[in-house]
Amino acid sequence: MRIDDKIPEPLLFNPVKHYLPFIRDFISFYITGCLDQDPKFLIRELKHLGTSVMDVYTGDLSLDQIFQEIIGFLSSMDLNAKEIFESWAGRENNDFKITTISDGSQWTLKFHDSEKRFVHIFPARQSPHTFRVKSNTLKSAILYLVLIGKDFVTEDDLNRARALTGLSPVKEVADTEAVTEMIEILRS
Repeated sequence: MRIDDKIPEPLLFNPVKHYLPFIRDFISFYITGCLDQDPKFLIRELKHLGTSVMDVYTGDLSLDQIFQEIIGFLSSMDLNAKEIFESWAGRENNDFKITTISDGSQWTLKFHDSEKRFVHIFPARQSPHTFRVKSNTLKSAILYLVLIGKDFVTEDDLNRARALTGLSPVKEVADTEAVTEMIEILRS
């Protein structure tokens, strides 16, 4: 499932981490037989989710609308050149800027050292139309839906799915509840 082709330069964006409709499409893509009975491809894709927390956009804007609004913002601020954007946004790990788009959602713009994709975008923390989720919770929910898919989620099935990516078994009720809640969000 090629993602980069649909993201205009100079933007860098991972919709599997940050865009709920795409995450649902991603799951459907793998459920409809694209795994060819081998979950390695899915597991490789899920490694891009990292190990920390992320914010997921749930609003009504399409990816194209979001991209066009952010590119419009960059153009209006004359930030289309890599060096100019780098100077404006900063280069250090904790440097970033935030912009608000038409639906009130806020987006983080961070410098990424790449010639073509130097504007890394993702939903801002506590932005309208987003929720925050642990990476392993999202991975677990996606794996469960694609590989197990049963309506009734059991701890054994959940742990079987988690084991495929080397995640430890869920032991805490809160962790099980978080994954189950994420599964329900992704099913809606």
